[in-house]
Amino acid sequence: MDLTLFLSSVFTLTLVMDPLGNMPLFVSTLSVVPEERRRAVIMRELFVALAIMMFFLLFGKYIVSALALDLTAMTVAGGIVLFVIALQMIFPGANSHFADNPGGEPFIVPLAIPLVAGPSVLTMVLVFSMQEPGKLVHWAGVIGVSWLINAVILGGLAGRISKLLGQKGLLAMEKLMGMILVTISVQMIMNGLKKFILG
Repeated sequence: MDLTLFLSSVFTLTLVMDPLGNMPLFVSTLSVVPEERRRAVIMRELFVALAIMMFFLLFGKYIVSALALDLTAMTVAGGIVLFVIALQMIFPGANSHFADNPGGEPFIVPLAIPLVAGPSVLTMVLVFSMQEPGKLVHWAGVIGVSWLINAVILGGLAGRISKLLGQKGLLAMEKLMGMILVTISVQMIMNGLKKFILG
């Protein structure tokens, strides 16, 4: 895997994870958690999300194989999911944020799943593993770097960035990321359709 593809994959997966868009959701969900516990809870949830992503990288192709799906279908499906997520980022509605917390310390849901390791992220991981199954170490590196970027933003900088950008700044940043993600999702759909037509 060349450096350009590696960096492009990291950039795409990081965008899909949407750490800036998740910051206000993390802050609001953790508002009921004592301040001294918040960093530990965030890191625990991030490690759970990392474990889930690695599981899908290693065993997702067997799940897909059992369901008799192929890479073309996964690529188009992943593009559609990303497109929907991107539209929610650009046009946030009442149901676009699913981080409602019934009270108490969150565990796995909603921080690890679906905010970090959501359907779009897991679909991307599956597409990665099925594109070049012989390069799992490289894809694991992509996941690891993207996860590390998320950990730095959500675990170390969330409070500072939220205060610096403010609510409107975070919203503007999320919309910008959504626009980029729309382009990536359309490209994924076009690539999948192209492979289907040529196949």
